[in-house]
Amino acid sequence: MYNNFGNFNNEANIQPNPVKLDFKKIKGPIKTIALVIGLLIILNIIFNSFFFVVEQREQVIVRQFNEVVKIVVDEDSPELRESLDSVPQLRNVDVLVGKGLFFKIPFIQTTESFKSLLLTYDTNKREVITRDKKKLVLDNYAQWRIKNPALFAISLKNERAAHTRLDDIIYSKLNEEIGKVDAHVVIADKDYMYNMLQKVTADINQLMQKSGVEVVDIRIKRTDLPPENYNNIYNRMKTERERAAKTYRSEGKEEAQKIRSEADREATVIEAKAYEEAEKIKGEGDAEALRIYAEAYNKDPEFYSFYRTLQAYKKALKDKTKIVIDPESEFAKYLFKN
Repeated sequence: MYNNFGNFNNEANIQPNPVKLDFKKIKGPIKTIALVIGLLIILNIIFNSFFFVVEQREQVIVRQFNEVVKIVVDEDSPELRESLDSVPQLRNVDVLVGKGLFFKIPFIQTTESFKSLLLTYDTNKREVITRDKKKLVLDNYAQWRIKNPALFAISLKNERAAHTRLDDIIYSKLNEEIGKVDAHVVIADKDYMYNMLQKVTADINQLMQKSGVEVVDIRIKRTDLPPENYNNIYNRMKTERERAAKTYRSEGKEEAQKIRSEADREATVIEAKAYEEAEKIKGEGDAEALRIYAEAYNKDPEFYSFYRTLQAYKKALKDKTKIVIDPESEFAKYLFKN
């Protein structure tokens, strides 16, 4: 048992011999492929040391001992030259235009690339205060580009720092301009807001000129009220609507009373005219009746008297009517006459 265990330990301690690769013994296609790969690596290192490539959407600065000595841009303009001359350390910078392959001094010069296309920065939502002391939340964005890569490299260095700087300046300028007008102008007057944003863009470009940055456009995506103002706005709107409703009801009642009064007045006038006309017609009828009676009386007074008496009997003597009358009276002369 003991010997076997000891033998097991001895076998476990045996280490394999390392495999040694002798390049001289490698022959045939494998050696050729290895040589080609090694040569390509060396050529790539040499190429990258002497040359650099500028892509279509890039602009490049070349540094020598950490100083900018050369820039490659899309366009060489007097404005670009002027901005370079305004900074003493950039007055001797060479400006190259174009894309593709460019030379650099190996191991001494290094390159740094920046985007040449338009960049979009979606700014943070911020509260602003209008002239009438109303709070608004603006959600806006800005489009900008790196106009001078040399100035950009020595001032802001990267896009993140540029966004931070733009965010502060845009908010400051918008807050300043919006503080000059009332809230309803910011919300509803598109022409004023467009002109205001153009002015803000020009002011920001003036401030960012020494940073090599140009702001092309600023837009407001959305204008909101702060969340804590929603209940106050709702209650105020409700109160205003209730006040308007009461005003409308009061005006309606007043108008209804005017209409009723006018209708009553017109009805009274119409009734008066109708009564007057009726009385006139009635008078004319009575006169005509009297005339007819008079004519009839004149023609046969006795018959007329008899007819009038019969009419009186018809009205006075109804069914089962009892009357006490003097037989000699004028009214009874036809009742008792033999």
